[in-house]
Formats: sequence, C-alpha cells, structure tokens
Amino acid sequence: MGYFRLERLEVWKRSIDWADDIFVIADDLPQKYQFSLGEQMRRAALSLPTNIAEGSGRALGKESSYFYRVARGSLYEVVSLLVMCGKRNALSPNQYKNFHT
Repeated sequence: MGYFRLERLEVWKRSIDWADDIFVIADDLPQKYQFSLGEQMRRAALSLPTNIAEGSGRALGKESSYFYRVARGSLYEVVSLLVMCGKRNALSPNQYKNFHT
C-alpha cells in the first residue's frame, strides 16, 4: 500500500478507522450538541491520525515523539468528550463501551 511510511503503520491505519467511527457518533449527536461537543469531537478525532502521520514523517527522536504525544492527548480528549456525551444522554452506554475498549 502507498508510498508513505505512515501507510505501513498499523497504529495509523487503526486511528483512521477509529476517527471515522467517531465522526459517525459526532454526526448522530442531537442538534443541540452538534456545534459544541460534536465539532470538538470531530477535531480531536481527526487530530489523532494526523499527528501520527506528521510524527512518522519527522526524524526519529524528540521531534517525532512530540507529535505522538499530541496524538495521545487527542485520544484522551475524545474519551473525555464521549464521557460528557454519555452524561448528557447523547450517547448510549453501548456506544460509549464500543469506543472505550
């Protein structure tokens, strides 16, 4: 697959699929949460694979590690948003469980 190193990274492939699944959840949120929680969830979910991609394109070491840490932070941000959606009953317990494993 592809010309880029990142396309061989299993973590990047999985993060693309995960972000796409989060977009589905965000798109299905009630209208009143679309801008606040939904938009933030989409941005944070998109940040995960994009920062993994950017890190894989940098020289190994401190520079790439920075982007991997940002990606991990974005993952934690989405988890927090999922919890908030669950607290607002905008997300079913099964949906939360599917993304929290």
